Amino acid sequence: MVLNKWIVLAGFLAASFTAAALGGWATAAGRRSWYQTLVKPSWSPPDAVFGPVWTLLFVLMSVAAWRIWLHRDEPRVATSVGAFFGQLGLNVAWPVLFFGLRRPGMALGEILVLWGVLAWMQVRFWGLDAVAGWLWLPYLLWVTFACALNMATWKLNS
Repeated sequence: MVLNKWIVLAGFLAASFTAAALGGWATAAGRRSWYQTLVKPSWSPPDAVFGPVWTLLFVLMSVAAWRIWLHRDEPRVATSVGAFFGQLGLNVAWPVLFFGLRRPGMALGEILVLWGVLAWMQVRFWGLDAVAGWLWLPYLLWVTFACALNMATWKLNS
């Protein structure tokens, strides 16, 4: 049983980093050309910040979801774990819309939906496992910042 829980953690990490790779792939082409031409707010972080931040966030969110999975005998856990995988899909959709399709307005709508899912998960995670809730919080805060950055970039370039 001990080995099994570590395999499950590896699965959460693999799912997260698969989403990260897909998002990175969608980001790469648009970032090299189109994104460099956009006017960005003065408070936009340097490009070099995003990779390390997202790497840490994907680890934290994976461990948080795994900790929720450890409570799998509780009825709310299946929905929470399912939401984890759903939000990964939303996470991948944002760079496709923003960088791939070059549609910051559509990306803003999508990231607001993602934020709503993450906020719901935050409440759910805290209710199931306080440590998981704390591990999830940086992701919610970063996506809050990303919403503001998306909105500001869209407004500056509309």
